[in-house]
Amino acid sequence: MRRTRQAFDEQLRELERRLVEMGRFVESMLGKAVKSLADQDAAAAREVIAADDTADEMDLDIEQHCMRLLALQQPMSRDLRTIGTVMKVIADVERIGDYSVDIARTAIKLEGDEYFRPLEDIPRMTEMVQQMLRDALEALVDRDLEQVARVVACDDAVDRMWYKVRDDVERVMQEQPEVVPQAVALLLVARYLERVADHTVNIAERTAYMETGRLETLAPSHRADYEAEGEG
Repeated sequence: MRRTRQAFDEQLRELERRLVEMGRFVESMLGKAVKSLADQDAAAAREVIAADDTADEMDLDIEQHCMRLLALQQPMSRDLRTIGTVMKVIADVERIGDYSVDIARTAIKLEGDEYFRPLEDIPRMTEMVQQMLRDALEALVDRDLEQVARVVACDDAVDRMWYKVRDDVERVMQEQPEVVPQAVALLLVARYLERVADHTVNIAERTAYMETGRLETLAPSHRADYEAEGEG
């Protein structure tokens, strides 16, 4: 009986290892996508788009592993929450990969343009959301609810940065109508990054649920808007 439990625990650890590996891969996609935008490097952007197939394969592999554990082990209580959490989290991570592709496509679209201002806030937002994602996955593996709280708190800073970018770009569009197409594209990139932060909060919320058995909205300030767009 003890060996059976040890084998199951090892399978759960392997599940988490694969999840972290997927998270790191997608985080690198996001960083590379934004760098391709800043450098106006269409070749690098195309590499991000191609990498999405690998992220999707990781997603499917983890999901199938979860389904096998559910079918063969019939887990209960905390173990069941762990597997359910992983299945939910991979959906959020996969969505972050999709946003990375969207940013890469914007980089390709804007490759030949001269930016109306240096890209500073968007790379800064990217660093913030990348750190959030790293911390959220670490919190899940370590079952660290204090880390969960820190991830959620960081979302407010990302929101403030998003509002700043939005206001700045809208002002530029009013003053320089000729840059509106480029400004709209960059505004969407900032919005994608804000959404990445929201998906990362989802991961944190699921980690808290895994540990406590209570599913709570930890960052209510933007939740209504988030769900209204069908991404909750």
